[in-house]
Parts: sequence; C-alpha cells; structure tokens
Amino acid sequence: MPTEQPSYQGPALLSYGFRPFFLSAALFAGVAIPIWALILTGWTDSPFRYTPRDWHVHEMLFGFLPAVITGFLLTAMPNWTDRPPLRGTPLLALVTLWLAGRLTIAMPWPAPLVSALIDGGYLAVLAAIVWREIVAGKAWDRAPIGIVISIYATANILFHLLALSGSETDLPERMAVALMMLLLTLIGGRVTPSFTSDYLAERGLPDQLPSFSRYDGLTIVLTVVAALSWVVQPQASTTGWVLIIAGLANIVRLARWRGWLTWREPIVLILHVGYGWLAFSLLIIGGATLGFALKPADAVHALTTGAVGAMTMAVMTRASLGHTGRSKQADRLTIMIYILVNLGALLRVFGPTIGLPTQLMLSTAAAAWSGAYLLFAVTYGPSLTRPSLDE
Repeated sequence: MPTEQPSYQGPALLSYGFRPFFLSAALFAGVAIPIWALILTGWTDSPFRYTPRDWHVHEMLFGFLPAVITGFLLTAMPNWTDRPPLRGTPLLALVTLWLAGRLTIAMPWPAPLVSALIDGGYLAVLAAIVWREIVAGKAWDRAPIGIVISIYATANILFHLLALSGSETDLPERMAVALMMLLLTLIGGRVTPSFTSDYLAERGLPDQLPSFSRYDGLTIVLTVVAALSWVVQPQASTTGWVLIIAGLANIVRLARWRGWLTWREPIVLILHVGYGWLAFSLLIIGGATLGFALKPADAVHALTTGAVGAMTMAVMTRASLGHTGRSKQADRLTIMIYILVNLGALLRVFGPTIGLPTQLMLSTAAAAWSGAYLLFAVTYGPSLTRPSLDE
C-alpha cells in the first residue's frame, strides 16, 4: 500500500483510513460486548432501539465489522487503483456517519426511520466509495469486493426494514454472516499466502508456496455455493453437506500455505489461525445444520468470534505496525491480544458443550474477547494517532 504522502498536513489520525476506523472498531468492541454480557446476565436493562438480541447481532455484524472492513479497504484501495487515499475532512465525515449510526441505534429517542436512514446509509456510502475507486482506477479485478460490499449494504437496509415492521431479522443476519465467509475466503485467501511467502523469503527458507490455482478457485466457488445455500435454506440437509465439503476444501487450501513454518512469528501465524477458524466454522455450521454437532448459535460463533476475531486482529495489528513505520513483528502485548481473542472464541463456542455455567461462560468469553480489542486500543492507539515514524 502507498506510503502516506508528505503533502498531507492534517491530523495524523485522519491521514489514512485504517487509523480512525481500526481504533474506533477496537473501542466499540471493547465496550459493546461487555454491555451485552451485562444484559444477558441480568445486571442491566437495554435502552436500545431494538431488542437486546437484535441490538447485539446488528451492532456486531453491521457496526463493528464495517468499521474494520472500511479501515482495510480505504488503506488497500490506493494500492489497487493507484489513486490518492481518502483522508482529512472526507474521512472525518465518513467516521462521523459510522459513529452516528452507533449512537442512533443505541438511543431510542430519534425517530425509527431517522435511525434506519443514518445507519443504513453508512454501508451504502462505503459501497459508493469502493465502486468509485474501482471505476476511476480501472481496477476491475477488485469488482467482487464492490459486489460484496453492495450486498452487505442491502442486507443492513433489509435488517432495518424487517426490524421496524416487527418481523424476524434472520435473513439479513444470515446474509451478513455469509458475506463474512466470502470476504474471509477472498481476502484471507490473498493476504495469508502472500504474507507467508514474504516471511519465508525474509528468513531465507526454501519453501515456495503454490500460486493461486484452479484449486483455490474451486474452493472459493464451493464456499460461495455453501454460503448461498445457508442463506436460502439454512435447515436443509443438502446445505449441511455443502458446508462440510466447503470446510474440508478450505482445510486443504490452508494446509497448502504451510502455516506451521511461521510458528516463530505470531503476526504471520495468526493469519493461518484465523483462516483455520473459517474452515472449522464451515464444518461445524454444516454439522449443526445436520443435527450432529454444536447448537447452531454456538457453531455460528466459530465464524463470528473465531474466524472474524482472529483475522481482524491479524489485519489490524499488521497494518497498524507496517503503515506507521514500525517493524511488522508481534511483541508480547500483541501476542497477548491474539491469545485473548482466541480464548474468548473458544469459550463462547465450546463453553456450553463442556458444561460451563452459562453466566460464567458468557462473562469470561466476553471479557477475553473484548479485552483483546481494548488491549489493541491501548497498545496501538498512540501510534494510530501520531505521525508515522518514517515521515
């Protein structure tokens, strides 16, 4: 990705998209998850626009995740399109729109339609920005990303329409989770072998990773089919088997990247762990659909807390180090971040199965998972708000 241009004279926080959005996502996750745990355990009531359950699901799928995705895209797109990054006042306006969505969903006093328009508008604006950059930079190979973000925006709008009409919001929720499967398969399938190859080359290791091949394409197609089947027919036995097949294909894909060679560098290894969570989540969501694995809600959390948690931390820490002029190596606090986010995911996914008391499991899982993001904010916040070391 391009280095920050010397001509920019504004606040460092607004010099690149990853700075405000990674920090905002981390702070939001660090606060929203403990609030959800307090509500579940009966320590507090919910004053939110929607029911507590709908608020939690919406804010994780359509609040927290879009912030991380935006930070990644706004930082990656200049490299894809050879165009200047979004920065300064336009970036501040985008951050403000995202924050306004969080506030209007959390506070019941705005008119329902106003809340829906503000929050629903954010992803629509992001989709417009992505398409503008793709068209202007003629980066048509990135069109799948634009399509995914556009569908993502549609899912959020559909969520609001259904919630405001008193209907179930399962469909847009599954759409968002399915899109996460696709984004992790597409983006994780690019950055994981790429950064692994860089690491091996830097260490002088002879192993050459296989380039993108027909097998990778087949795995992506299988994941797309599995995701679509799960959205349309979440309880069909065919869907369960397709998810399992897609999971197995992704396990083989992951093995081809030889992640075990990166054990000495956690900032690379965590990418493989995150992609491993993706493959595993496909397997157990498929198993839950067929009725012989975890409960569906626990299985889905393997994707949302495991795959998403590990992969977002992998991207956020690496980008924050690399693009602020720091060495792309994990220190002890960064390793602790990785441990906490994975511990929280393991407790949330398997806690009910091993018989942990519900309140203890939820509280501990929430503390570990949200603690990882709060630790990121504390550890990386100063470097995100200050000029890069190499400026």
